[in-house]
Amino acid sequence: MQCARHPKVETELACGRCETPICPRCVVMTDVGARCPQCAPRRPPLLQEVGPRYFLQAAAAAMAGGAALGALWGLMLPPGSSGLSFVSIILAVIVGYLIGQIVSRAANRRTGPPLQAVAIAGVVVAYLARNLAGEQALIVTNDLAGWIAAALAALVAYVSVD
Repeated sequence: MQCARHPKVETELACGRCETPICPRCVVMTDVGARCPQCAPRRPPLLQEVGPRYFLQAAAAAMAGGAALGALWGLMLPPGSSGLSFVSIILAVIVGYLIGQIVSRAANRRTGPPLQAVAIAGVVVAYLARNLAGEQALIVTNDLAGWIAAALAALVAYVSVD
């Protein structure tokens, strides 16, 4: 018999549900066997399913972690102290990575865009806490180096939610 999607391909494999002939290129392996693309379940992988419980845990952890890390960031390198230096870049990378890991662990290692957005929000909280810890305004208007460091931290947090 020939594959239903690829008529030039000979196959002995059929969908376990509708019995449509399928070739190895179209087969979707599921928990209950081989399925054709139409019969295969269309749900995201388990680690990308973020329920309300994990989302709220991750959000609370991101806000608390962001506040604590931002306060340390502000004490170690107050806003406007050195411009964009190697130390400020390294601190931004560390803050972003730690916030991403905090979010990931609070959500039981779940992944996905909602948790990446939570991690970025945690970095925003860290930036604001940094400004307050450095005895500045909540948003410092002439702090281009701080904005660049915060953007770098947000990028690292986005990537490190694994």
